[in-house]
Amino acid sequence: MKAIVALLGAGLACASLNAANDAVKRLETAAIVLDEIMSAPDKGIPSDLFQKAACVVIVPGLKKGAFIIGGKYGKGFIECRHEGGSWSAPAAVRVEGGSVGFQIGGSETDVVLLVMNRRGMDKLLSSKFTVGADASAAAGPVGRTSSAQTDAQMHAEILSWSRARGVFAGISLEGATLRPDEDSNKDLYGKTLTNREIVMGDVRPPAGAKMLEQALRKYS
Repeated sequence: MKAIVALLGAGLACASLNAANDAVKRLETAAIVLDEIMSAPDKGIPSDLFQKAACVVIVPGLKKGAFIIGGKYGKGFIECRHEGGSWSAPAAVRVEGGSVGFQIGGSETDVVLLVMNRRGMDKLLSSKFTVGADASAAAGPVGRTSSAQTDAQMHAEILSWSRARGVFAGISLEGATLRPDEDSNKDLYGKTLTNREIVMGDVRPPAGAKMLEQALRKYS
């Protein structure tokens, strides 16, 4: 019996370690996605918009597409600015949403959202946030500056972009929901924390967030 208990304990510990490693890998992938998008010549997120944003949400490898019922699902991270301009620790999110339609096949898309004001940030940190319903949203402009913004983009609380198969463009994610990914937060921080506690509090970033911290500082 003791041997069985020991094996079960070892299995649980291994599963927990694997989950933590997965969360760290997503953090590193999020950093790579942000760096590649922001450094793309003439085709990235406008630098002046990024520097004004209250929060950034990065979802590497958002999955979309299925047979008959189309859907979206992915895991990513939120970081928000503190007073003085420094960035918070990353808080994990799940992105879900979908539409009914005849779709066959699937794709993976990197998604970046900028939350442009504190009002949008406060809504984003709730237990459930729906893009377009809980805050105004628009497809973001592409380029080095935001001079090509439309009136809708200028007044949106959230701007969103996607990259799939090397093509980068502003997209509308209206109807997609963002929820806290409590399991990933626990894997990263070793205890239960809400996204609001992580983003608004004085929480030390996990070691695996170093690459993302560097990328955020680079483009801020």
